Amino acid sequence: MPTSAALIPRQAPLTPSAGLNLGKAGKEVKFVQMGGRFGSATSSKKMTSPMDFAVYRSSNGRCWSGFDATIYETTPGIDETLFSRHCVSMHLGPPVLAAVACDGSVVRKVHRPGDIKIIPAGFSRTWEVADATRKLSIRIGNSLLQTAADSMNVPYDRVAIEPRLDLRDPRIEYVAWALATELESEEPAGRLYADSLGLALAAHLLRHYARARDGRTSRGLSKRRLRRVLEYIDESAGRDLGLAELASVAGVSPSHFNVLFKRSLGLSAHRYVVRSRVERALQLLAAGELSVSAVALEAGFANQSHLSAWMRRIVGTTPGAFRHGA
Repeated sequence: MPTSAALIPRQAPLTPSAGLNLGKAGKEVKFVQMGGRFGSATSSKKMTSPMDFAVYRSSNGRCWSGFDATIYETTPGIDETLFSRHCVSMHLGPPVLAAVACDGSVVRKVHRPGDIKIIPAGFSRTWEVADATRKLSIRIGNSLLQTAADSMNVPYDRVAIEPRLDLRDPRIEYVAWALATELESEEPAGRLYADSLGLALAAHLLRHYARARDGRTSRGLSKRRLRRVLEYIDESAGRDLGLAELASVAGVSPSHFNVLFKRSLGLSAHRYVVRSRVERALQLLAAGELSVSAVALEAGFANQSHLSAWMRRIVGTTPGAFRHGA
């Protein structure tokens, strides 16, 4: 869904104190573009301002296993992000009028502390808020979900996490508040504590928010072949990789590789490579030894603008904002 299409329909002048007549969800709702802080809706051709993100607290550098967490603050506006990892987010700030769209569903409501969204890897989410807000974002890798699935005797390659846009779940909320407290604490409990919370969250997602995949589409690369490809990608950080090259490592034809890879991880090989480059860039930015432009080249991006564009899409922030908040 393009970010130029506002999600909150014109029912009344939309301000944080306006009446909560948010309209009816569905494809027939006519959307208008909001400007500034949603104080007026003067024309359907005005573009909603892109949302700006500022990292407040981050787990970067804490070496949590298979997941990370970030508390970030945003300006009013709209954002579209394609997620390369499974994301569980929870509203932390004061109540705010917001709308979120994913996989054909749209939810418009006042978001309150404890409200939760689940966006699986490979899904795009569009989010619009009427005022500045604060969120906790927990991003979970397939490796952690695989570990949780193994402990539960669940065939991970046969299940898929489903999007949830309007959720109250006491167990997820408990884990999320605990991680938020851990991020903000001057005396954190440490990696073992955080890892136990992450594993508990992964198991809960599999138990309550996963569905069985269609057997015709669940078969991807074998675990051995997938591991070989992922290790090769990690070892080739910063180098321009080709489809035929990765297919050769996997031992399959180029025409089948992308399909099998996406069935295995829920995202294309290109998206995975870009995500790996962004993660490499985050490590280099946190180290603070290289300039942003040097980090971009070292991580495999064409230039600083290229890195900034992908960081904004994948982690919701820019290199400068991340380095300042790390």
